Amino acid sequence: MKLHTLKPAAGSVHKEKRIGRGEASGKGGTSTKGNKGGQSRAGYKSKMAHEGGQMPIQRRIPKRGFKNINRVEYKVFNLGQLDQLVEKYGFTEVSLENLYINGLISRTDKVKILATGELKAQLSFKVNKISDKAKASIEAAGGTVEIVK
Repeated sequence: MKLHTLKPAAGSVHKEKRIGRGEASGKGGTSTKGNKGGQSRAGYKSKMAHEGGQMPIQRRIPKRGFKNINRVEYKVFNLGQLDQLVEKYGFTEVSLENLYINGLISRTDKVKILATGELKAQLSFKVNKISDKAKASIEAAGGTVEIVK
């Protein structure tokens, strides 16, 4: 085998389809665009989501609900979960930094504490939001709560 004998694989190279080069080519006349109408003209562009006169899908399907742009999403932790996390990670303080360092939240997450479960450990909390029941049970266990903005 030499460089000057190399050829592409059989069937891998095709001739270019030359449209509009006379009747003898088999692709003359209407140049494979059919007869008349917008699609056969130069510069034809169909509108996005146009379905040829059929009612477009975005109009067939009803609108449902809305997205509140002012909604604040919180990463929720229950007191029962936090009790398990204290055993696992050895927290003395539940703060945004501690949770982020241990991979429990991302940098921009806001944290809310809810009262489901029981908290046995005496912890200090620095979180964005906390329910009244959770605050009462944390203070009953001897912990402190600080709301961080």
